Amino acid sequence: MAQSQAPRTIDVEVISDENRGLRLDDEFKPLSAAELSEKQRLEAIVVGAVWAAGKALRELRDKKLYRDTHPSFAVYCQETFGHSRQKSDYLIVAATIYENLEASGCEVLPKSEFQVRPLGVLKKPPLQVEAWDKAVAISDGKVPRHHIVKKVVREMTRGDEDNPFELGEVVGIVAQDNPELKGKNGCWGIVTALTKTTCDLQIWDTELEGIEIEFLRELEYTEEDCQAIQKLHGRIQRLQKTELEKTAKGVLRLLGKIDRPYLTPLEEEMLQLVEKVYS
Repeated sequence: MAQSQAPRTIDVEVISDENRGLRLDDEFKPLSAAELSEKQRLEAIVVGAVWAAGKALRELRDKKLYRDTHPSFAVYCQETFGHSRQKSDYLIVAATIYENLEASGCEVLPKSEFQVRPLGVLKKPPLQVEAWDKAVAISDGKVPRHHIVKKVVREMTRGDEDNPFELGEVVGIVAQDNPELKGKNGCWGIVTALTKTTCDLQIWDTELEGIEIEFLRELEYTEEDCQAIQKLHGRIQRLQKTELEKTAKGVLRLLGKIDRPYLTPLEEEMLQLVEKVYS
């Protein structure tokens, strides 16, 4: 599997326990025929925009149309669109896969980049179509969710692609008796590069290279969950550019081992205090 670009991070969006527990009190309210038609029309615009964005980014990259204002495509994406080169790559690959599925006559088509992301490891277009059709069949003819597509791809590549993780995925570290991971048990890590049997990771305070997959566990985070951890890492990374007291480092170390993709209100208050002191 190809190596990723240099890892990047962005600001964190905090989700508190209270917010995660919110549920709608009212029952779902039916739409009129006109409202349903309008909903479907607007949804189609949103879905179409995802693939259009991927195609546009591909042209900007391939034609190097950023060269008059920025030194690289990565810097251009970050400063112009506010997201990383990796996110742009995801959109570009997804748009190409979507075009392939559409051209192959697939009746059920994806609605988001995240749904087709696992297909990116299948380099041959016919294999992408085969995997997508299998995932649709498992989903009873509906658009399959990410984890179903990922499971199908894993089964198709078993034997020649052993690594179950993806670029950008957040995993948990299980140190066991590995001396290289001393003190890092329980830390979350962001996957930045892959081989068949290893992952490179960004953890809260450093980068780890060539970690065997036997020392990692799948956290089953959604795309939004992984983005939240990436943003949290961005906040922590900015703080570490200054000389921190032991207490401040202790707070960051604590946040580097949270076992959920959000901060509690207390954790957010602690982090904001450290940011205020060292801003």
